[in-house]
Amino acid sequence: MFSYSIEYSADGETFKTVSDRNKHFEIQSSFENGRFTADIKTNRNIEFKKLQVIFPYSFKRSQFVFVNGYQSWTDSREYSVSDKMSSFSLLKEMIVKSSFNATSGMGRAGDAFFCDYPRKKGVFYGWSYGYVRDKDKDKDKVDLFASLSERNGYTIVRFDVKKSRVIAEKDFDGVVFSGTQRLMDFIHLSGEYEAVFDEWFSVMNIKSRLTEKKSGYTTWYNYYRKINESIVSRDLKALQSLPEKVDIFQIDDGYQKAIGDWLHTDESKFPNGMKKTADEIHAGGMLAGLWLAPFAASKDSFIYKEHPDWLVHDKNGRLYPAGANWGGFYAVDFYNREAAEYIKTVFITVLDEWGYDMVKLDFLYAACVMPMYNKSRGQIMCEAMDFIRECAGNKLVLGCGVPLMPCFGKVDFCRIGADIALEWKYNRFAIREDVSIPSAVNSTVFSRHLNGRAFLNDPDVFLLRDDNIKLDFEQRRLLAQINSIFGSLLFVSDNVSDYSSEQRKVFKQAVKKTGIRILKAEYKSKDVILAEYVINGRKKTLVFNYKTGKTY
Repeated sequence: MFSYSIEYSADGETFKTVSDRNKHFEIQSSFENGRFTADIKTNRNIEFKKLQVIFPYSFKRSQFVFVNGYQSWTDSREYSVSDKMSSFSLLKEMIVKSSFNATSGMGRAGDAFFCDYPRKKGVFYGWSYGYVRDKDKDKDKVDLFASLSERNGYTIVRFDVKKSRVIAEKDFDGVVFSGTQRLMDFIHLSGEYEAVFDEWFSVMNIKSRLTEKKSGYTTWYNYYRKINESIVSRDLKALQSLPEKVDIFQIDDGYQKAIGDWLHTDESKFPNGMKKTADEIHAGGMLAGLWLAPFAASKDSFIYKEHPDWLVHDKNGRLYPAGANWGGFYAVDFYNREAAEYIKTVFITVLDEWGYDMVKLDFLYAACVMPMYNKSRGQIMCEAMDFIRECAGNKLVLGCGVPLMPCFGKVDFCRIGADIALEWKYNRFAIREDVSIPSAVNSTVFSRHLNGRAFLNDPDVFLLRDDNIKLDFEQRRLLAQINSIFGSLLFVSDNVSDYSSEQRKVFKQAVKKTGIRILKAEYKSKDVILAEYVINGRKKTLVFNYKTGKTY
């Protein structure tokens, strides 16, 4: 039925076992109706180096395997059972883990430092859940293997076609167990694609906070950090002139003096302050959104300079780099009482005093960049998202750069793919979290099952403008169509006053709140995706090459 593979330490020694009972601990498990639970009972201090539960499974040549990436930027997609996960080569891993790169934070957004990456054909892995799909003309059958809780630690789901097995592995790095505690709550569900995901979320008792699509605008993909009051006012007025109602106007990175200094506005860009800008957005009939990275602090921030004790340190007491953006940044430790109070003050100021209706929260993975306080990465991330929802109250939250399952039912919208680029270019040398339209659209298509169940999916923006862009118009049209079919947060980053009549037509079609029912989405060939869907009672087909942006 199932078996164990366990490596652990106790009494200063390391042991390996395939049994759930030994002199150091006992694992009490049950497996009923596809649900597996396991609890540890011990009077010793136990630290698991590896804990795997192995389930036999017979694969077929015609099947596909879906793997969920570590966090929202990481590529998530289906593979044929004969494929090889090849987007994180040994050379890239060596560069990321090199001593030269040790202080940059590069690669910390992904799982390279704490998870073994498979490089054999027919071996796959993902985080929290995954599935095996049988291709069928009418209704695809899916075997879903999924965690029911990541609150004690992340679950890595591994598929080994050659050895005919599915493995549920727990990330308990940094945790010492004693007494009686839950180790795993895992389920195997079989059935039709949509029904299986309905059942999984029903068992978890999780519902999406919102159900209706939203449209909007963000400053980021046109101006990046070079924003100011004039740009915001101009693009806001342009959106107001459209006959289509736009729901949200979001100001992204660049309004603040430094990453972490959220209440210190750059007065050269916004001399009248952020409240006035929110008031102006409201006067235009839209909800006001503001970008924050609450668990990040750059080297030029007051946090780094005045409160280094608020930041995450490694076991040797050194600051632990969380990422390479902005010349390198560090993670804010929300378990630190003063740091937590500061973050709460930021939310109160932004949402209550300045009057913003939504916060886009980015680089959230930084909260769990390393295990600490006898808590695993998964436990930390779940508690971080609890903290975020407490801070935000009933205001809207868009999560980004974050492991997905801890966000289920906690955020209103969540990014489910990489940031897009200004050109449609496939880069086989990129890391898995890199900026990439091919990666973004792949994840958008194959993570569609989360949309309206966990949250509303944010596929990132589509762009229709003619300037400051390297996409031809058919690629721009395709990106808008993909986002509209598979996503529920439809943002642009254009000055829409420059749109031609054709661009306005594409925009209007993309942001329509008309319900779309997806019948299937799969690879027609290695790089070509076929999607069938129903809109306004009419069946439609979309076929495109995700690497080139070419339609057929």
